[in-house]
Amino acid sequence: MNYIKTVLVLLLSLGQILSPVWASVIHGEDSYFEDWLVEQAYSSDYAVELKKEPNKDFVILNLTDIQLEKWEAQGEYGRLLESTVERLMEQVKPDLITLTGDNGYSTSGYLHLIQLLDAYGVPWAPVMGNHDGSCCVSEFWCAYRLYKAKNCVFRFGPKGMGYGNYAINITENGKIIHTMMMLDTHGNHDEPEYITDDQLAWFQWVLEGVAAAAGRPVESSALFHIPLPEYKTAYEEAWDSEQNCFVGGYAQTSFGVNHESVSIGAESCPFFGLCQQLGVKNLICGHDHNNCSSILYRGVRLTYALHTGPGGYYEEGMNGGTVLTIHSDGTMTVRHQYVAL
Repeated sequence: MNYIKTVLVLLLSLGQILSPVWASVIHGEDSYFEDWLVEQAYSSDYAVELKKEPNKDFVILNLTDIQLEKWEAQGEYGRLLESTVERLMEQVKPDLITLTGDNGYSTSGYLHLIQLLDAYGVPWAPVMGNHDGSCCVSEFWCAYRLYKAKNCVFRFGPKGMGYGNYAINITENGKIIHTMMMLDTHGNHDEPEYITDDQLAWFQWVLEGVAAAAGRPVESSALFHIPLPEYKTAYEEAWDSEQNCFVGGYAQTSFGVNHESVSIGAESCPFFGLCQQLGVKNLICGHDHNNCSSILYRGVRLTYALHTGPGGYYEEGMNGGTVLTIHSDGTMTVRHQYVAL
């Protein structure tokens, strides 16, 4: 009986591994992307829609940089990840789970993560990191497995911009109260690294389209993997390394710590300025596992998501998730939820 069960599990795993390859051969990878043009009109059904209950906060649990390698998922690291996520789910009770990149660092790690998160029956929404696709069949393979997961709301997004540029509208009583923009900051294979001009145009098109559809400006946030240059500038201004604390006006509005250098994707990028122009108030990234600072900088909160699990490299005491709470007026508050690893 155990032999039959083992064979069935292996066949199921083989099917999961091969199905993206078949999809690519039969349908072509481009068929999963949108043919988006900036001239086209925004429609109300363009974004993923998730409903918020009236008089109840919409709670999001963000996980980041899980990236289990090869057979780690079936060993002690996999069990530590499962324990971390289980405790976070019990403590936070989220309406949505988000992931800010480097979701897996192997085929087995990806399949383990998808099985783990899908089992909770809660919608989940990942973005790609620079290691998604590493030690896997391909980045398309990863995107396809996310796209096909039962409770994952991942979309491929517009063609030519990477994998997984999509929007999520949180609604209450039929009205959009918050838009979450999910972005691919690239860094894999032969793709251009960081946020491209096409992505900037698409980002603006979505948020202006949402505002027009709602008849008013809508609160918004953006989730991505590699930090902006402003993450580095903000930390240099806010943190006094001699006093080992945030200083000045930052002392009352900032939290978390940075225990490694800020690894920016480009020396300059117009994305932060565009966010200011469009009224985006919260930016959440991953990438640097030993950083979890959250700094209110020039009207925009720049948050490093708290590292989740033992994957890649990690620091003792810096494990858990980041809780993003959306209130009825659409505003978002941010905090970290620590758990012992």
